[in-house]
Amino acid sequence: MTCQGKGVTADQPNQPLVILGGFLSFAMLYCDMAEALEQLTGQPVSLVEAQTLDWLPVVAPPGWRRLLDKVDRAVQQARQVSATGKVTLIAHSAGGLLARLYLSPRPFLGRSYRGLETVAELITLGTPHYNRRKFIYGGWLAGWVDRRYPGAYFAPQVRYTAVAGRWLRGNLQGTHRERQVYLLYKDMLGDGAIWGDGLVPVASALLQGARQITLEAVSHYAVFGAAWYGAPEVIPRWWNAEQNDTAAQPTQP
Repeated sequence: MTCQGKGVTADQPNQPLVILGGFLSFAMLYCDMAEALEQLTGQPVSLVEAQTLDWLPVVAPPGWRRLLDKVDRAVQQARQVSATGKVTLIAHSAGGLLARLYLSPRPFLGRSYRGLETVAELITLGTPHYNRRKFIYGGWLAGWVDRRYPGAYFAPQVRYTAVAGRWLRGNLQGTHRERQVYLLYKDMLGDGAIWGDGLVPVASALLQGARQITLEAVSHYAVFGAAWYGAPEVIPRWWNAEQNDTAAQPTQP
């Protein structure tokens, strides 16, 4: 595990895992998740060394480039010890949008990342793939990416899996939290009376063309008061489904 940037050290791994965090997060938040994944998969797990300040400029493409450079450094380091020459990229929240952009061979602000040649699998966790917002919480980024690389654009060369949490339904007549998520969901998709993980609606997180996994009682972040995607008890639910190709279909709202 590389929570402090020490690099992948496992001998002859099959295919290392790289974790990219979400908006305004910092790498150390995902250390427990990385440790749990190492224990479950037997593979080395490293983190994209992005910090909170790295996310502040994402309202404009130059900010995306800064983060994409960090993703590429982590991927290139991990693949050096990969038996397949590739990695599995696991991206939480808005990180999944950057990961989709990273796969492209087209130049972006003067650089071609060509992640489709180094990423065998992309797993997104609670990523707002579909987002009507203009600037807040990745709205512009989501629209920009999906216009150019809609859905599982680089499949089957890259295996896409999209994981959504079905924890809280928006309700204007409900509790304070249900009213809050109603407004969040409505702002994102135009309908607030739907299910989601407390921040991202299920329908937003399930990328078209990807393997789709919907997890009951799973929230976006640990601070929400429910188990989140990176909790040790939740990780096997999406990892095993993804590996066995038995992804659950989304539950109707």
